[in-house]
Amino acid sequence: LWNQTNHTEDFLSCHSPSVEIYRYFAVLLGCAVTITGTVGNLMTVLAFAFDPRLRTRFNVLIVNLAASDLLYCTILQPISVDSYLHLRWRSSELWCRVFGLLLFLSNSVSIITLCLVAVGRYLLVAKRAVFDRVFSNHGLTLLIIFAWALGLVSFGPLWSVYVFVPQVCTCSFHRTRGRPYTTILLVFSFLVGLSCVGAFYLLIYKHVLVASQALLRYRFSQHSVNSVITNTYGQAELAQGIEAAGEKSCQSAQSSLKTLKTEPTSEADLAPPTPTNAMLASHSTIAVDEKEIKHITRMCLTVFLCFVFCYVPFVLLNTADKQNHAPQVLYMFFSNLTWLNSCINPVLYAVMNRRFRQAYHMLLTKAAEPFTHLCIRHTDQR
Repeated sequence: LWNQTNHTEDFLSCHSPSVEIYRYFAVLLGCAVTITGTVGNLMTVLAFAFDPRLRTRFNVLIVNLAASDLLYCTILQPISVDSYLHLRWRSSELWCRVFGLLLFLSNSVSIITLCLVAVGRYLLVAKRAVFDRVFSNHGLTLLIIFAWALGLVSFGPLWSVYVFVPQVCTCSFHRTRGRPYTTILLVFSFLVGLSCVGAFYLLIYKHVLVASQALLRYRFSQHSVNSVITNTYGQAELAQGIEAAGEKSCQSAQSSLKTLKTEPTSEADLAPPTPTNAMLASHSTIAVDEKEIKHITRMCLTVFLCFVFCYVPFVLLNTADKQNHAPQVLYMFFSNLTWLNSCINPVLYAVMNRRFRQAYHMLLTKAAEPFTHLCIRHTDQR
């Protein structure tokens, strides 16, 4: 057990004078995560179920991500809030082990799914043929099963060492008895997993940037040819001059841009926001401007930094503080940051998408109809 700091005989207590006041902040944060995460992830699943336009390949992964986060927000987060409120674990030892396993299963499935989304978007941009084979309907089913199976196989062997950990006031694995397996697992699952997400989004941005530069070179060459031909031959011969003089530049730009073609418009428009979605134009022409590049950069950095912000501080603290010298309140605070991951995901991967926003609005409107009618009836009676 993580060298318990309360020095009491009650091993299910995390009470300490240093966290007596902090616990109320944790309880408020936990309640906000429970409500926001449950509503956001449930709406994502319902939107996918009731809106046929959202049933795309990428959105299957988004729903899998929402399901893992819903498991945490709906079942596990309220129990954590209860532990912080009373500064003790109030359930059985068996449920403590179940809680620990479900906690890491949910987190690992979430990260694996994020990696699959990033890899899928990169393949869609750079290697379309590979994307069609790997992310087919059958392939997606296998990938989702793989995500849950890998999480279970990775953290299932720790069943015997899931215990109540006073430092974070929740059930987790025994810090010393699980080594070095637990250290390797944490580093690989969180640091490597999140780095993978960031790396693939950077590769996507690099690919888009190269295509953008090629298109700009072609446009500049075309503009120069237009000026020369107009001054020399007149407007009547402009089209022929452009075709002859700009052919080489056009081929160069098209060579760079052809890898950016995405799925048919109906599929691409419904998928979560990707660098290629916003670049589809009529007649399969891709127009990348400075505003689009800035949007892509913002999105990639937001995705990467949010997950780094949520997970890396806690993982680094557990890895570096082998002697448990860090204050308990610091462990709790970094652990509480990881809670945010489950309610941030719907914002980053669903709310940013126009189709999901429309579906959310439809669901909220239908849910509010009974209350609206009740208010109208009450007003009429007055």
